[in-house]
This record gives sequence, C-alpha cells and structure tokens, in this order.
Amino acid sequence: MKNIGLLPRLIIGIISGVLIGLFFPEWIGRLLYTFTHIFGNLLGYIVPLIILGFIIPGIAELGSKAGKLLAGTAGIAYLSTLGAGIVAFFISMAIVPRIIAGGTAGDPDAVGLTPFLELDIPPIMGVMTALITAFIFGLGINFLRHEKAQETLFNFMEEFRTIIVGFIKKVIIPFLPVHIAGIFADMAASGEAFQTLQVFGQVFVLIILMHLGYIIVQYSIASTRTGKNPFSAIKKMIPAYTTALGTMSSAATIPVTLRSVKSNGVSERVADFVVPLSATIHLAGSTISLVACAVAVIVLGGGSPQFFEFLPFIVMLGVTMVAAPGVPGGAVMAALGLLSSILGFTEAQQGLMIALYMAQDGFGTACNITGDGAIASFIDTFTEDTAAATEPVSAEVES
Repeated sequence: MKNIGLLPRLIIGIISGVLIGLFFPEWIGRLLYTFTHIFGNLLGYIVPLIILGFIIPGIAELGSKAGKLLAGTAGIAYLSTLGAGIVAFFISMAIVPRIIAGGTAGDPDAVGLTPFLELDIPPIMGVMTALITAFIFGLGINFLRHEKAQETLFNFMEEFRTIIVGFIKKVIIPFLPVHIAGIFADMAASGEAFQTLQVFGQVFVLIILMHLGYIIVQYSIASTRTGKNPFSAIKKMIPAYTTALGTMSSAATIPVTLRSVKSNGVSERVADFVVPLSATIHLAGSTISLVACAVAVIVLGGGSPQFFEFLPFIVMLGVTMVAAPGVPGGAVMAALGLLSSILGFTEAQQGLMIALYMAQDGFGTACNITGDGAIASFIDTFTEDTAAATEPVSAEVES
C-alpha cells in the first residue's frame, strides 16, 4: 500500500466505504465508523498545534528578508490569494447550487451509522486562541531574532514544526483513506453517497477550470508591466506546473520553478528571492480549491453560503496557510480550524473537505507555483526600474 499514491488510496477508501455501507453487515460499518469518529477527534485536537507549528516559525522567518522586496512580494502574494478566494466564491455560488440541484437526493428518513465507542479528545486551546497566540509569538520571535540576535525560541519552534509535520506525514496522511472510508460508509448507509460523488466529480472539474482561468488572469496582469505575451510566459512554466502535479508540494517544486521563472527573463536575484518566498505565502490555487469545496459541502448539507460569512474565512486563509509544510494536503490541514470556527463545519463536513481537496491537491499546488512565476515577473519590472534609476552606469555596462 505504501507504493500506491495518496490519491489512488483515497479513491480506494471512498469505493470501499460505499461498498461497506451498502452491502456489508452493519457491525462492520459501525466498526469502521468508530475509527472515523476517533480519528476526527484526533484531527480536532491537532488543529491548534498545526496553527502554532505553521504560523509562528513562518512569521518568524520573514524578517530575515530584504525589507522592500519582502513587503512587495508578500503584499502582491496576499492580494492574489485574497482575490482568488473572492472570485472562487462568486463563481462557485453561480454554478455549484445548480450542480447539486440536478443531482439525485438521498432518502431524508435514512439513518446513518453510529460508533461503538465515543471518545472525546478536547484540543488544548480553541482555534482563535491558537491564531492570536501564533501571531503574538511569531512577531515576538521575529523581533528577538533580528533585533536581539536570539535564536533559542525560533529553534524551538522549528523543532516543534518538525514534530507536527512528522505527525501529519506518519499518522494523519497514512490513515486518511480509512477515515474517508468511514465517512462514505456512513453516507452510503443514509443514502447520500451517490449524490455526493456525483457533485464531487463536477466540482472537481470546476475547480481545475478556475485554476487555469486564474493563471491566465495573473499572467495577463503581469504582461501589463513586462510587455510579454502571457500565453508564451505560461508555456515556459509548464515544466513547473507538471512537476507540481506529481509532487503536490510547492517546496519540492522550487528547483524546477526557478528554472522556469528564469527562462521567462526574470533576473536571477529576483527569482532566487521571490520563488522560495512565494512557495510558502502565495496559495491562490489552494484558496480557490478550499473555497469551492467549502461552498459545495455547505450547499450539499442544505445550507446557503453568504459572502460576508465567507469573507473572514478567505481573509484568514491567506495567513493561516503561511508556511504550510511541503506535504500533500498541508493547506487543508491548516484550514481545518477556520472551517470549524468560522464556517461551523462538523467532523463529517471536515472529512468531506479533506477528501474533495486531496483529490485535486496536485492541481492546486500547480496553480500556486505557476502564479509564483507571474509574481516574480511583476516584481522584477519594479526592481529593474529601481536599478535603472539608481545605477545607470552599471546597467549600461551590463547591457
């Protein structure tokens, strides 16, 4: 099973869950759902730790970068992520309800599975408490590192992040297919599985189309400064895009992204700075995926998403996912706390989010890193202007 990729294992988990819920004795379904119930509680417990482990060292690392270049890159990356989420919400609200309205409804009187054992694992702190704590400590450690040259707390948080990443890789990711199987076994028993799968397939296509459309928008905006054909620039980013599809990690794709970005004429100095930084703070593709998935899950549950309820979720996503680790599903893991605290998602809804997000994680990552190339090209034009204004003699010699 270890040699099988995560996406095939998730598909196997979904199919297995549906079959167990429909055809197997009820006690088998209840046994599987017991694991899902306990695993869901474990996810709820680790969410605040993920927030602390991702955000504190992520903020603490930023101060080591050059001031204006950092501010420009971070500002553009955040605006891109925020814009992607807002656009994704309105497109999803225009299309997803129609997709779900055309589906086959389950039996409203059907009863799902109940666990044999109910185990409560309360988190050590609430999600909002964890977010505020992360901001305070992240900024504080940043100050200590770069004003006082003190690294003790930063090194501690780096090791803490390593522990959390290891737990995600060794425990959460391997057992996710079983968790998802339990969720779909419950939905199959209550008659909701086939409608959900039908919706998932169509939402998956919608998300990928939004990714591609947003990439074109990003490069079209960059072309207003670079003067280059946006489609030619996108073509040179294809090696990075396809690599990200396979690795599902922006960090692991950085070497290929750097080559692709430099092939678009971005200076080495800017590319070497912007690409690694954007790999951790620019998550437009992941935001599109999370927003569209969240809209689909809410509408599936009979809800009606409202923009001003979603806006705080979108605004916080761009911060919460900072320094999400280079593991499959890092973004959705970081977003679980916001899903529960802002959108009120239940354990089952969070499980559906994980399944739907993981199914297209490679495409979201590919959108992220391809957009990094547009940001690098845009930033490079401003640094060229600055260099031309401040170092005319050097610029002339180099040309």
